[in-house]
Amino acid sequence: MRKIGIIVMAALIGGASAIGAYKLLERKSNGLSFAEQQNVLFASNPVKVASTGAVDFVQAAAAVSPAVVHIKTSYGSSSNEGGNSRSRSGSPFDMFDDLFGGGGGRMQRAPRAASGSGVILTPDGYIVTNNHVVENADKIEVILANKRKVLAKVIGTDANTDLALIKVEESNLPVVKMGNSDNVQIGEWVLAVGFPLNLQTTVTAGIVSAKGRSIGILGRQQQQPTQEEYEEYQRTGKYTPKANSSIESFIQTDAAINPGNSGGALVNANGELIGINAAIASQTGTNEGYGFAIPVNLAKKVLDDFRKYGSVKRGYIGVSFRPLDADYAEELKIKDINGLYVNEVLANGAGAAAGIKQGDIIKKVDGVEVFDSPDLQERIGRLSPGDKVQLTILRDGGLKNIGVTLKGEGSVGVNTSKLASKSTGTSIEVLGASFEPATAQLKARYGVKNGVVVSGIESGKLFDSWEIPKGVLITSVNGTPVNSAKDVQNALPVSKNGMTMITGVGPQGRFTYTLK
Repeated sequence: MRKIGIIVMAALIGGASAIGAYKLLERKSNGLSFAEQQNVLFASNPVKVASTGAVDFVQAAAAVSPAVVHIKTSYGSSSNEGGNSRSRSGSPFDMFDDLFGGGGGRMQRAPRAASGSGVILTPDGYIVTNNHVVENADKIEVILANKRKVLAKVIGTDANTDLALIKVEESNLPVVKMGNSDNVQIGEWVLAVGFPLNLQTTVTAGIVSAKGRSIGILGRQQQQPTQEEYEEYQRTGKYTPKANSSIESFIQTDAAINPGNSGGALVNANGELIGINAAIASQTGTNEGYGFAIPVNLAKKVLDDFRKYGSVKRGYIGVSFRPLDADYAEELKIKDINGLYVNEVLANGAGAAAGIKQGDIIKKVDGVEVFDSPDLQERIGRLSPGDKVQLTILRDGGLKNIGVTLKGEGSVGVNTSKLASKSTGTSIEVLGASFEPATAQLKARYGVKNGVVVSGIESGKLFDSWEIPKGVLITSVNGTPVNSAKDVQNALPVSKNGMTMITGVGPQGRFTYTLK
């Protein structure tokens, strides 16, 4: 009897503590991070199933499904609805027409409505989803688990991570528990929860296929010209490609993910949120076994920034780098094939101030080994300007630890708006264009080993008549790699049948065309 009394007393104390903590959370929620709020909410909710234990997703699905919502968006006439058509120019360089949906010779109409998923993070209505789910929407509706429909407002969006935070004015909502994406293991069972293909709540199961995966989708979206940039290009023939500042370090899973799952939950067998579903790799537009989710540890920082500032305050090291492999190491004539090779240190950036040098090889970040770009980008993406990070670098055959204090986007030496050089290059009259050597940063961004930037176009000359915009990167002329205006000039006589073949890369990707 005494034991029963002790158990009852412990239960009462635990319940009272949970209620008290929840009330305290209600009063102070704006001063706590999402992770701190989660610690209070789930303080009395111990893990029941080991994530790598028995394959039974019943409890996980039951815990998560009520807190995953259906998001429906609508768009007004301001989104290029109907009209704003244009004809193709007939140029072999129809990059901009392709980017704006010119497959039929006219711009595609913006959708009147779209849908996706979201995950409730707090009882008072903060919801995480993808940027691409709510971007440019005139109206955002959230359908809750009880089928009630409520309006949401955008708190913050970030195209670099494809994350967005929205808010509904509700209370006592069910919440998904955040996990630790650093602990996710390849081969671990996971669930994808969302609203695919406009179906009701759907749960699919699979395993983690890979971590730290970069598929280039955010970079391509980021570098596509906006409507305003396209119109400016039509007027002036000038376009400077935007820098790729995206952070891609996806968790890859074979759990079935389809259109509509975007913004939904990827959870482990404990029902803990480990990722926000964001993309699929597919040739058909539906699931083919490759889905990608944003790690929740990266999302935590971004979402906290949204709530505090309305935007992301991101810290930068101020270096450009390229992952090492056997081929690149051979090209550099070095023996090490693992790590990130620093090919440029930006003037007055955080790396320069700390003493990072061109040729250093970054081996670890805060003691964690890095092998590829996503390993570093995600770690730094969780930090803010002023935060300190320790880099372990290989220099002159020895390892060295260097402390770096990150700088903000507006700092000298950190320029994420433009990568192309100014129009001060050497002009080649026969082409009607000026060229400058591409920076190491620009070549690294586009994944090429050589190239020159088109830094100027003369009206009425060859490049202008073929509508080649300023700012693209030319990698070869008549099959000869080029690194300077002189290289371009020397390659011109190699042309066959009076034709000049130009190969390069721009915001749409690689291109080749022939000029008469």
